[in-house]
Amino acid sequence: NTLRLWSARSGEEFDFQRFNEGEYVEAVGDKVAAENLTKVLYPNDTLYLGKELRLKQQYLFVACSLWDILRRFKKSGRPWKELPDKAAIQLNDTHPSLAVPELMRLLVDVEGVSWNDAWDITVRTLGYTNHTLMPEALEKWSVHMLEKLLPRHLQIIYTINHDFLQQVAIAFPGQPEKLRRMSLIEEGSVKQVRMAYLSIVGSHSTNGVAALHTDLLRSRLVPEFAQLFPERFNNKTNGITQRRFLLKANPELSKLITSAIGDAWIKDFSSMRQLEKMADDAAFQHEFLAVKQLCKQRLARTVLRESGIKLNVDTMFDVQVKRIHEYKRQLLNALHIIILYNRLRRGQQMTPRTFLFSGKAAPGYKMAKLIIKLIGNISRVVNSDPSVRDYLKVHFLPNYRVSLAEKIIPATDVSEQISTAGTEASGTGNMKFMANGAITLGTLDGANIEIQEEVGKENCVIFGLTSDEVARLRPEYSPHKYYEDYPEIAEALDLLFSGHFNFGEPGLFEPIKAMLLENGDQYMHLADLPAYSDAQQKIEKLYSDPAGWARMAILNIARAGKFSSDRTIAEYAKEIWQVTPCEITVAGDIEETLEEARVH
Repeated sequence: NTLRLWSARSGEEFDFQRFNEGEYVEAVGDKVAAENLTKVLYPNDTLYLGKELRLKQQYLFVACSLWDILRRFKKSGRPWKELPDKAAIQLNDTHPSLAVPELMRLLVDVEGVSWNDAWDITVRTLGYTNHTLMPEALEKWSVHMLEKLLPRHLQIIYTINHDFLQQVAIAFPGQPEKLRRMSLIEEGSVKQVRMAYLSIVGSHSTNGVAALHTDLLRSRLVPEFAQLFPERFNNKTNGITQRRFLLKANPELSKLITSAIGDAWIKDFSSMRQLEKMADDAAFQHEFLAVKQLCKQRLARTVLRESGIKLNVDTMFDVQVKRIHEYKRQLLNALHIIILYNRLRRGQQMTPRTFLFSGKAAPGYKMAKLIIKLIGNISRVVNSDPSVRDYLKVHFLPNYRVSLAEKIIPATDVSEQISTAGTEASGTGNMKFMANGAITLGTLDGANIEIQEEVGKENCVIFGLTSDEVARLRPEYSPHKYYEDYPEIAEALDLLFSGHFNFGEPGLFEPIKAMLLENGDQYMHLADLPAYSDAQQKIEKLYSDPAGWARMAILNIARAGKFSSDRTIAEYAKEIWQVTPCEITVAGDIEETLEEARVH
């Protein structure tokens, strides 16, 4: 396999003439401008220049990759019509969607292929994976910006749209509104190109990444496209690699599993089912709990060394680590923590628990950054309150990254997967936690549904509205009703907005108040908060039985086999890329390689 990493360099790194004329900064201007393209991926795009830089980045990566693919294909001497037989290009969401007009440009303008033949080659070569259900997250680029930066590509997109709308008109006679809704060009005060629509039209396959996601993709997000191209839509549930997130990240658990069922699971994760027989074995349960404690101790050492935070490893580790976004509902978790805080201050007892958050927000996403700030402020208040700190601790771990995740995931008891139903495409963190013996506390969203199907309702804790219930409730949803009907919710919100968590920072959390109570609570935090609180109490009761908890955790591991990326990629290969496995020669002994992986 070849992984290509692209970086931008200036053709002329230093302008000696301008330097001699005293223009010292301008002398290296071309070098700086070129290298800025690949300095930071996904810059803050709330400003025009940020959007422009992002578009340039996307084109750079697409252009370089396509040039390299076509360069290698041309060496074979085969006719262009055979390109789809030798190259499968998967568009990972809309970020590389410029591949559609760029491949057309290369074939038509550079290689002299006719338009119709080039379009047939392009569609058969490209596949598109959609990763979001939220219309506002579907990428669009202004016509003005494309006209300025990529005028030929805009011409090609207009031609594709013209041909496509003729197809729409024939498929939906007498329905002119379909032309407006399905056009690749969105009319309005600012004309924009709908990149998701371009990706669907310009590829032979469109897939979602979880069963629910794909169903909603067909029925809600792009129903007309699914009606026009039913054969193109399919599902490929995401997966994770057990070799990284179990074998490497959790060597103690890997060793325990291998001692019970052998090491076939490293290459064939479906064989993990054999572990079911150990779920009721008291000695194995005891060993599993001991491994979990070792993982907590390792995480505690890492966090203390890197952040100066001292974790109590004798508490339940309740973890929510992922990108910070309103729909992922870190705020729901925070509101429940305030409810627990109020209960403890009233003298109620609870199982000692440590809530761990980590993740990053997009540079220009102010609400996400405010939620991080809220969690940090809650942490400061709760952790310093002597009346509760023996039972409740809250920490936001900085600088979330894969290497930190490899420490957090094995140490986790409760996996928080609490997005509003119908918003999460799939999630993969839920799978990583499951494979390491954490219990899923989640909504019926994304791959949580398939996790419940695999592990059984009795071995996870599911709560809240379904995607259909969210859709039905939305037109009449009143967050104030939940404030008025549930005293604990009112008490928590009153405390939050009283300034208790933002002393010396007056009005800091007013945007959160407005989002929840004045602007309709788009992601239905308050609607799901009562059910979430009940689910948390169920989690606490389950955790109080160590043997029963260990049994649930072991069954989660045993039934995680479906969620291997080996299965996912095999499905892409067979059903989208039309490639079959082939034998390869490996330098060195395979068993030695596996043993080295186990050791390190």
